[in-house]
Parts: sequence; C-alpha cells; structure tokens
Amino acid sequence: MPTATASTSSASTRHLRFRGHTNFRQRLILSCLTGRPVRIDGIRPDDTEPGIQDFEAGFLRLIEKMTNGTVVEIGYTGTSVSLRPGTISGGDVTHDCGVSRSVGYYLEWIAVLAPFAKKEVRLTLKGITTGTGDAGVDILRTVTLPLLSQFLPEGTAFASPLELRVISRGMAPGGGGAVQFRSPLLPTTSGLRALNFNATGRVRRIRGVASAVRVSPNMASRLVDSSRGVLGRYIPDLYIFADVFRGEEAGRSPGFALSLVSTSTTGALQCAEVLSTPGTPPEDVAEKASRSLLSEIASGGCVGRQHQAHALLLMACGPEDVSKIRLGALTPTAIQMLRDIKEFTSVVFKIAHAELAGGSAVGRPSKAQGETGSDSEEEEELEEEDIETARIQPQELILTCVGVGIRGARKAA
Repeated sequence: MPTATASTSSASTRHLRFRGHTNFRQRLILSCLTGRPVRIDGIRPDDTEPGIQDFEAGFLRLIEKMTNGTVVEIGYTGTSVSLRPGTISGGDVTHDCGVSRSVGYYLEWIAVLAPFAKKEVRLTLKGITTGTGDAGVDILRTVTLPLLSQFLPEGTAFASPLELRVISRGMAPGGGGAVQFRSPLLPTTSGLRALNFNATGRVRRIRGVASAVRVSPNMASRLVDSSRGVLGRYIPDLYIFADVFRGEEAGRSPGFALSLVSTSTTGALQCAEVLSTPGTPPEDVAEKASRSLLSEIASGGCVGRQHQAHALLLMACGPEDVSKIRLGALTPTAIQMLRDIKEFTSVVFKIAHAELAGGSAVGRPSKAQGETGSDSEEEEELEEEDIETARIQPQELILTCVGVGIRGARKAA
C-alpha cells in the first residue's frame, strides 16, 4: 500500500504535464498525495495580467509550509509552474490568505491533504472568511468536514477532533477574519476507509447560519425571517442561527451572509450560501440562498455539486476495495477530476445511471397480459405523467471505483 508522496518507480519521477489554470489546486493536491511531480504550462498567456495570480502563489506557499522537501519552480513570465512534492509534514502552520480570495479557496483542498500528514495539522488562516466563488467557513464546517470524516477510519476518533473554529469573521473586501483548523492523522496501520453512499434519502431538517459583521444585528434577523418564509413551506424542522460579530472580531468590512445546509434521512448533505453586495437588502439575499438550496436538493445525489470532486478524490485515495457513491449531474470540475485521477493514479471510475444500477425510478406501468389496448385519453395522461416525472426526477449517477490505498506519512510510535 503506497504512502502519500511515495515515489519509487521511474514513472513517478516524470512530470505530468497540464495546461491552463483551471483545476490548479486539485492537481497540486493530487501531486502531493501521489508523489508525482507536475508541470502546468499555459497559465493565462493571453490575459492582460498573464501568469499565476497572487492567490495561486499563496496556495503554493501554503503547500511549501505544510510539506518538507517540496520544490516549486515558477517560470520567468509566471505562465508555467512545476512542483516536485516532498513529505507532507503538517504541524503548526499560520498563513495569511490576503484579500484576493477567501480562506475557503485554500482550506477546502488543504483539508483533504491534512489527514495524510506526518504530524497533526493545526492550521491558522487569516483573511476573508466568506467570499464570492469560494466555500465560506460555515459551509466548510458543516459540509466539507463531515464529508471528509466519512472517509476517516474509526481509529481517528481517539485522536484530536476534525474541527474548524471561527476566531473572527472578515467580509470582503477588507477581510480581517481568522479561522483555526485541526485534523487528526490517519492510523499507522490503515488509510482511508471505503465509502458506500448509495441512498439519497428524504430531507429531514435544514439548518443555517445568518452572519452579520459591522452592520445592524437586525440584518441577521431579517435574513432569518425571510429564509423561513421560503423554506418553512417545505419542512417544519428548520432552524437558522443568527451569528453577529462586533468589535475586533468583526473584521474590517461590513456585510452579511446566509449559509444553509439540508440533511437527509441517510446523512446526505446539500448546501447553499449567498453573501451581500452593496445595496442588496437582506430579503433578497435570503430568498436567493433559499432558492439555491432547493435547487441543490432537486439536483439529487448524496453529495452536493460543490463537493463532488472532493468525494471522487477521496474515493480514489481509499483502500483497495470497492467504493460507491450516488451523485447528481456531474459538474465540469468533477469531470476534470475524473480525468486527473486517471492521470495520477490510473484509477478509472465505472459510471452508470442510477435507474439502471438498481436505483429507485418512477416509470409508466406496463400493460397487463391479454390487455388489447386503452383509450387514447388514458395514453395521453400516462405520457404527460412520464414527461412530468422526467422533469422532476433528478438524473442521478452511480460512480464506483477501487482505490489505490494511499496511506499517511505518520510513523509508528
């Protein structure tokens, strides 16, 4: 069973080559986990500001802080980057994320790397805690980390907990927030565990956090009331917590945001998050977040669209056993992750429609034997029912793979 960053064969010393800045973080994390060097060319060559951006350079610096022996080379124009991974050392790390991207840009993939470290990871990130385009700290705490915990073996429960603490909140553009992340280590005798998450279940509760900094506390209350007006018609078990920060814990910029998470009877999580923009009333933010959550639930799957790629990567890194998961329509990020996983680990996923793989489906009843026919009106009604069912029923997929059994760098005592 290979360990993270193990590189013993000649093939593992050859750089894997990619082009473009899309999936930049995912490829670097795959490189660190598999020990395979990677080179990325053609990073924004035709833009007015070519090459890697400051937040991408910051992600590279964070990887250097969390590893030992990693060699990073950036081309003169910044349009090419090569990384030769070292050992995932972990330990106490503090990193300033700046104000270009939120801490979620860094943490949502670093969290996947942390359990494979040699020492327990205690990571402090400073910057924007909730930003546009990245997972906010509330989504990371309530969705990303629970997803990761499903892959951790039970032995890690006796170590430090997998947790994310919000020390202070910081909205864009000024930031000023800080979070602390801790992750247990994988046991020395095993790696991740196989996942069999094939039942979506029915939504049984919705929880949320309405956060407000440097604005009137009434803004958070208006977020809560407006969201209840939309979601309360669908489910009674609904609770949204108003989280108001003041003083030094409120960062440098005013703003408010609403994050929502639905939990099904089988533990499937779907999430949505919307933050304020100048001049936007809380009611509009709450309605947009609520509608987005309903859209996520309607898309189906045991994992939300935002976390599909995370689940696929963890399945590929899992034990040499069958892992299976039900997902909704694959996002472009998840599709590219499947291709990158094949490049780095040679793991290939089997993909089948949920209905063909034994999932529940609602179809038109067939005629009984000996029945000669039916009225045209009945046939039209059945056809209309089929069309309506196809419109409502999500197009779910069953993805299956056998992992490569990557183990952590932790040494036995």
